[in-house]
Amino acid sequence: MNMMRHLNVPNADVELVFNLLKQNCWHANDMLIHASDNGNYRLIPLNDNFPAEPSREFLEYEIINCEGKPDTRVDPNWLNHLSKLIKKQIFNKYIQLWPSSHEFIGDMMIVRIDEEILKFSSQIAQAKLEAHPKLRLVMSDGGVLGVLRIRELKIIGVREGNKLILQNIPTNLRNTKVIVKESGREILCDPSKAYFSTKLQTERQETLLFAKKLHDLLGRKINVCDPFCGVGPALASLLSEKNLVDNLLASDLNPDAIEILFENLTKWDKKSYTSLSKNLQWLYHDRLVGVADAIDVSSNENYIGKWDLLIINLPHRTLELLPKLLPLLDTNSPSLIRGRVVVEESNIDSINKKLNLILPNILHGSKKPELQIKRDYSSKLRLCSFEAWLE
Repeated sequence: MNMMRHLNVPNADVELVFNLLKQNCWHANDMLIHASDNGNYRLIPLNDNFPAEPSREFLEYEIINCEGKPDTRVDPNWLNHLSKLIKKQIFNKYIQLWPSSHEFIGDMMIVRIDEEILKFSSQIAQAKLEAHPKLRLVMSDGGVLGVLRIRELKIIGVREGNKLILQNIPTNLRNTKVIVKESGREILCDPSKAYFSTKLQTERQETLLFAKKLHDLLGRKINVCDPFCGVGPALASLLSEKNLVDNLLASDLNPDAIEILFENLTKWDKKSYTSLSKNLQWLYHDRLVGVADAIDVSSNENYIGKWDLLIINLPHRTLELLPKLLPLLDTNSPSLIRGRVVVEESNIDSINKKLNLILPNILHGSKKPELQIKRDYSSKLRLCSFEAWLE
């Protein structure tokens, strides 16, 4: 039995006493505070540094010698785990470079590691897996590559049962296809083939609210065009909303993204879709889906002038492509553009002016479009979004 001293403290005083003990480093950090037999007190475990003759503020509390309860909860601070894997001198040397953020995608994590500390990738992966017991796989993010802007992801650690594997990871444990739950909906994705940011969930919910507003304004279902749809994260909530979407154009240059999109549409639309990517075509009377270049889509007379909501999710090229995509909108009634832009914060005002020069007449009574910062994209760049209500 692990017998140790505890302070017997009335429930109302626990927070005050606990803070005093922490300030003096007298609390046994690896043991739990637990209730007394009658439930009216809490037993706070004391370490060996607590004085034999307590100071004045502790005199009113009885010291009880009883069995301690070890704290078996996992420390969620991954840096605490990392500090046990790396020599203190080295840990402190790179204290400013250890990754300050990460992104969860289902039971996987993506973390960006500075080039200077790449040699510690295995220790970083181990610390992340130890801090998050439900995590299955950790990947390092090397940025985006090529025209399709696919992320260069490297698996640096996996969990198999109770074992962590950090080197020579078996092929059968390298599966990066996963279901992400977002606002009660399921989105199948594979970040190694078609990435989308789970951190932009709130923005996608904003798009849903705007779409509902457009629906009410038009008094009918809306026609949605998403020419950079990826696996369809922006469409998940729109298609799950009853009687919101009529016709849909969903296209992307990435064939892998379209294959996964078909799997998602089968679930969201409750219709059968092919398991292989296809060039853009009408798969149903109200579903125009497939692989296509957005520029080709916007210059096809069969597709222009038919859409109420245009979603532009190619933030590095939005301003460049926007003038070419405008013909897709139905100009016989009000329409809405929802877009993203990556920009330096100091340039936001000038980009707002440029944006308003590109766009046609703004809907009467609506504000001029302005970039809203959603999150940091890098140390200098900001990921912004905007909505433009058009006549």
